[in-house]
Amino acid sequence: MAECSEGRWLLLIHQLPPKPAYLRVKVWRRLQSLGAVTIKNTVYVIPKSDGTLEDFQWIVREIVKDRGEATICTASFIEGLSDEQVETIFRAARDADYRQFAGDARELLHSVPRRAKHAKGEDRSTFEVDFNRLRKRLATIAAIDFFEAPGRSVADALMLQLESRLGQARRPLSGQPKNGQLNASDFTGRTWVTRKGIYVDRIACAWLIRRFIDPEARFRFVSEKSGKPKPTDVRFDMFEGEFTHEGDLCSFEVIVKRFFPKDQALGEIGKVVHDLDLKDGKFRKPETAGVGSLIAGMALTHPADEKRLEAGAAVFDHLYACFDRN
Repeated sequence: MAECSEGRWLLLIHQLPPKPAYLRVKVWRRLQSLGAVTIKNTVYVIPKSDGTLEDFQWIVREIVKDRGEATICTASFIEGLSDEQVETIFRAARDADYRQFAGDARELLHSVPRRAKHAKGEDRSTFEVDFNRLRKRLATIAAIDFFEAPGRSVADALMLQLESRLGQARRPLSGQPKNGQLNASDFTGRTWVTRKGIYVDRIACAWLIRRFIDPEARFRFVSEKSGKPKPTDVRFDMFEGEFTHEGDLCSFEVIVKRFFPKDQALGEIGKVVHDLDLKDGKFRKPETAGVGSLIAGMALTHPADEKRLEAGAAVFDHLYACFDRN
């Protein structure tokens, strides 16, 4: 018989009175904002942490104050639901949020002219207000994305396209020659920074950096609230990064363009990464679906970013060998 160990989940079980009528809606909205999901009627679950426990405790106080009943308990799933199934419920909930966000982001992207950075006055102010509103909304969703829902990559890509379209300021690139092509030697001994939970574009970028720019490159994977970068940091595939989406190019394509514009094999890999990251079907390479499945399985197997980077490097090494031969 399975034994119960200290659980990794918190459950909130509540019973609400019929009045006041607004209480049910208020509690539901509050639980939604925390990222909790329901597993049965009035049983909500959330990953256990000091922060989520405090959040649940505040909700219990509100329920009790309005003459309801609520209980918080630590839980492990032994039979019936598994941890993996519960994680799937969380990812599905966040994917729904990301899909709705992506629809609104695409609508704004289509409304912003390609030369929006040169727009003046009221039009540009309106674009920037809408952009900042979307950025805050994405940060809110990401904060409750406990298990790295796949939809995050599409949402990030759209925001980076909007950032590029609006011409948001970026820090200058040191060592950039006049012709726009960079020298790898100017970027050795640096720390490369990107967001946690690396996926297709960021994995490919990290592989490219370590294989072709600096074999000893150090990587730091940061949260949304990472603070100011250090002077020697180089940020990629993230807001205000030195190397990030430009126009309809994903971050991998941008790095290839800046450093290795004549490497045809890297260019072919860029097409695969582009279609997987932006999902716009621009190139439709036959290798894309297979690489996407490998990356998805790898991400499920390796939650730690360093392990993903290591496993992803093998995938892109083999892909490069294939394209370099042709």
